[in-house]
Amino acid sequence: MFQSLRLGKLFGIDLFVHGTFWLLPLLVLFTGLSAGATPAALGGEVAFILAVFGCVVLHELGHALAARAYGVGTRDITLYPIGGVASLERMPEKPGQEIAIALAGPAVNFVIAGALFAGLVGGAILTPWVIPSPDDAGLLTFAAKLMWANLVLAVFNLLPCFPMDGGRVLRAVLATRLSRVRATQIAVGVGTVVAVGFVVAGLTLPHFGLLLLAVVVWMLGQAELAGVRAQALARDARRHFGEWFEATAAAAAPPPGGFTGLVWDEARRVWVQYQDGRVVRVIDPQ
Repeated sequence: MFQSLRLGKLFGIDLFVHGTFWLLPLLVLFTGLSAGATPAALGGEVAFILAVFGCVVLHELGHALAARAYGVGTRDITLYPIGGVASLERMPEKPGQEIAIALAGPAVNFVIAGALFAGLVGGAILTPWVIPSPDDAGLLTFAAKLMWANLVLAVFNLLPCFPMDGGRVLRAVLATRLSRVRATQIAVGVGTVVAVGFVVAGLTLPHFGLLLLAVVVWMLGQAELAGVRAQALARDARRHFGEWFEATAAAAAPPPGGFTGLVWDEARRVWVQYQDGRVVRVIDPQ
């Protein structure tokens, strides 16, 4: 129903807009029309939303390029109504690399905010005698709003919970002293506390968006923990069975000369099948 639209490529990375993204500008238009906003005001609000998501693209591109520096590719970047996602092929397990990749996104927003602030302040200092026209005043207001939006994006993404960048930074810092699974457990626990805070704020204000955000934070935190646990189990299984397989092969060494056939391993009471001198299967007769 909601298909993604491919906009093109940035630094060799496909950029998509998910079909649900267009619900956001439509919601802005509907809200503005209900409030009796003028066409110019509506156009300005939609332009602002698009500009913010342009900054979101740069945020995700920061993650992708930082990951590329560590040899990690990015399949694509996709925009959703609640933000963007850079689909990395994998997340490095070295804490330092994960921290660098996670912080690259908010760093981009801080740079954008700093550039806009420098432009606004610099213009005011260099031309203090100039009185902005209505059009110029509108442009300055637009730039100021975009500056604050980037600051909010950067700070919000540094919250210590998944799927925000702050959750990954917290996990990576903890992983310098703890196992990755234990570090993820603690980070997800902290994220659950943040989600509870969103619930309290959402019920107090009231604000449905904060309640929805709380659900997203909790669900994606649990998904992250489940994924890390599955990776750890798979890694342990490969190590365990790999060692056992090698030991079995050593214990039941075949005759020389590219032997093909079965050898009985008395110690483990299993048959070991060889093909041209290589172990291809272990058969448990029980």
